[in-house]
Amino acid sequence: MKLTILLFATALFGADKVTYVEHDKIANALAKGGAVVKQSDLIVQGGHREKTGEVEVHDKETDVIYVVDGEATFVTGGNLVNGKETGPGQTRAPQMTGGESHHLVKGDVIVVPAGTSHWFKEVPKSISYYVVKVLR
Repeated sequence: MKLTILLFATALFGADKVTYVEHDKIANALAKGGAVVKQSDLIVQGGHREKTGEVEVHDKETDVIYVVDGEATFVTGGNLVNGKETGPGQTRAPQMTGGESHHLVKGDVIVVPAGTSHWFKEVPKSISYYVVKVLR
């Protein structure tokens, strides 16, 4: 089922070509994080967290996040505190103020439009997820 969701997401956003990713690579990406598909208009990544992350803003990437397992408090739309550009169109910060909190659990999907701050603020145990990054 995980691979089906990955390929569906890839197809949904207009991938350059048909892409197949075998289950071992998917399992590894969900355990350790990392890209499993890279094309001109999208990137598909697996993600796993056991603690909070940094606040992120991607100027030209919309993130479509699908939670495979676990839970987290995910905050969107706040103001970065001590934000720094970490690459072209990429900004990170140790925290943010304000924003809207979302309690993410297995099966949830959240879409974060390009230019919107987002943050895994609290991760009680762990969370595993896919991210489809739709590139502008």
